[in-house]
Amino acid sequence: MIHIVTAENAPRYAEALEQAWRLRHRVFVEEKGWSDLARPDGREIDGFDDAHALHMLAIEAGTVVGYQRMLPTTRPYLLTEVLSELCEVEPPRSPHVWEWTRYAVERGHRDRGRILSPVGSALLTGIVEWGLESGVDAIVIEMNPLWLLRLVQLHFRVTPLGLPRPIAGEETVAVSAAFDERTLARLRATRGDDATVLSARPGRPLRLAS
Repeated sequence: MIHIVTAENAPRYAEALEQAWRLRHRVFVEEKGWSDLARPDGREIDGFDDAHALHMLAIEAGTVVGYQRMLPTTRPYLLTEVLSELCEVEPPRSPHVWEWTRYAVERGHRDRGRILSPVGSALLTGIVEWGLESGVDAIVIEMNPLWLLRLVQLHFRVTPLGLPRPIAGEETVAVSAAFDERTLARLRATRGDDATVLSARPGRPLRLAS
């Protein structure tokens, strides 16, 4: 199940967030080699992990096996502050659009080729479920271009924001990916399960925009 953690309920998830920081360090520093993110304490955490960030944790039997972070585009975010070379148009800035970053899945729970793993599928479904009940209908992503076809097949409406460029040794493209109820239906059909993946929210309903 996917747990949503914000500044409001972060104290109750302190131990899980510690697991998430260490999962991020394993994936982005130790596996991907993003050495500028390395920290001696083995926790990957940056200036965007502030009170405005929304964290989604995939937790199984008390262990964080997947993670992703959502950042509002109404404030400075990764694309505008760190990866601006990927954007050749005006960067999206809207309460209806959030940035999806730091997607990380523990070894043994990852995708196999073009097949989205149960944890990866739950994380992506979590974004859409949360977005539809929060007034969010699009996400900004900096990703490997190989994800483009996968997102289209899952009924996201994807718009590139610029041409792919090498970032930390990996081809990366910035896109805006819009979604709606059809995207959620597609994700649920792919999962073979119509039940919600969201286990906990800081509070419901959570309307970020009207």
